[in-house]
Amino acid sequence: MKAVRWTSERMPGLALHDEAVPNPGPHEVVVKVHAASLNFRDQAILDDAYGAPTKPNGVPLSDGAGEVVAVGRAVTRTKVGDRVTASCCQHWIAGSARPEYQADSLGIMTDGWLAENILLHENAIVHLPDYISYAEAASLPCAAVTAWTGLNLSSPLQAGETVLVQGTGGVALFSLQIAKMFGAKVLAITSSDAKAERLKALGAAAVVNYRSHPDWDKEILALTDGRGVDKTIDIAGEKTIVKSAASTRNGGDISLVGFTSGFGGGLPPIDILSKSLHVAGTAIGSRATFEALLRAMALHEVHPVLDQVFPFADYQAAFQRLKSGEHVGKVVIDLTR
Repeated sequence: MKAVRWTSERMPGLALHDEAVPNPGPHEVVVKVHAASLNFRDQAILDDAYGAPTKPNGVPLSDGAGEVVAVGRAVTRTKVGDRVTASCCQHWIAGSARPEYQADSLGIMTDGWLAENILLHENAIVHLPDYISYAEAASLPCAAVTAWTGLNLSSPLQAGETVLVQGTGGVALFSLQIAKMFGAKVLAITSSDAKAERLKALGAAAVVNYRSHPDWDKEILALTDGRGVDKTIDIAGEKTIVKSAASTRNGGDISLVGFTSGFGGGLPPIDILSKSLHVAGTAIGSRATFEALLRAMALHEVHPVLDQVFPFADYQAAFQRLKSGEHVGKVVIDLTR
């Protein structure tokens, strides 16, 4: 089989290899990969900006989907022929995050999806609803589950609440789609008028161009009659967190889900205390969370927003597309072509 691996642990590049198809152990499953998708952290690893350990010379990408082609003798959760994806942290089945779950995180500490076959523990297996394609399913494990977790992290999302999303990447667009499923109102910020129109077409009630309006938090407050939003999904971290706090109502929730602009930000404690804000970081989510998300998506037949689908041979171009920041939705690689 063909597999892409990082070429070194520090400042890695990517290289294509010919390898043997893995053999499953007693509780393991081999999946023929049909599609895989990229997340910001995949590029951050290449830029030596991830800030956490990774498997030396590992196969990247935590997100993918495919068909089960072999199972170990003790496997009970799936069978050959099943259409599946997998939870990013293979042994995080339910409950709160624990440090040990990161030891088997796909595409980070263990081999990920950028290969023609992937070896998974059966604990990670998540079955796909019939309506969704492999390319769409490949976009879900990190970004969509993170969005679901973030919207329900400090308190459950309620119909009629107002949610602020940032940008047009995977987590932002999944947050928009999930919020709409719940009957919430979505406000957004983005970098261009063209992207603003895409966000409105997807259901955003109003969009602020933060390049035209650097003090975008004031625009968000004006759109909420000075009250602020109920929930903010903060994608960028350093350059947005202070304005996110200013945009969120007293007693509201801020879920920090990303670091696209850096790890700093300097949110003063008084900004949190004076408004009784709930500020929390996300850790993607458990298999049970992923399965709940899929049930809700299937009920509404929600289709993920895909930016571009690249053939396997053009995997480098897929990374370049992600790095450009011009994408709207998920960048996907089709490993069958």
